[in-house]
Amino acid sequence: MAWDTEATRRKLLEAATGQFAALGLAGSRVDAIARAAGVNKERIYQYFGDKAGLFGAVLAAEVERLLSGIVIVGEGADALGRLAGDLHDRAAQDPQLARLLAWEGLELDEPVSAEARASGCASMVGELNRALPDRDREYSAELLLSLVAITTADGCLPHLARLISPASTRESRRVAIVAQARTLA
Repeated sequence: MAWDTEATRRKLLEAATGQFAALGLAGSRVDAIARAAGVNKERIYQYFGDKAGLFGAVLAAEVERLLSGIVIVGEGADALGRLAGDLHDRAAQDPQLARLLAWEGLELDEPVSAEARASGCASMVGELNRALPDRDREYSAELLLSLVAITTADGCLPHLARLISPASTRESRRVAIVAQARTLA
């Protein structure tokens, strides 16, 4: 029977996502990831090179999941509000991304999977630029960074969010984020 490399890669990515989100790159152990995936740890080295390579693959997959299929419809404030709502919903459904991004910033001097992630981000900047024709590309890039920051902040800073706005709910937070994005447009 042939070895299903894609299934093994998927299992490793799933197990590593949980480990890295909880413990970061430095705190996660290859043995624990392999054990959680139910595969030999040598597969990590074979498929990803090393633990840092696996972390890069996890982060690239999570960013892709955040941005995949999101289409900016229309122009101006309405388009930006819908985009912010979509990003918030995705980030709320998968709070591990915010933690992974935080760990990356805390532990690494350079972004992982930079080329693949930069390509996806550049595409989204282009879409934003199209939706905001009176703005330049640099503004659209800064705007995307701001949107990602406000839509993932709850996952990175849950305690601070509760202290600042204890009555906030997921829906009230979404409404606030959409309104803020419309204002930024």
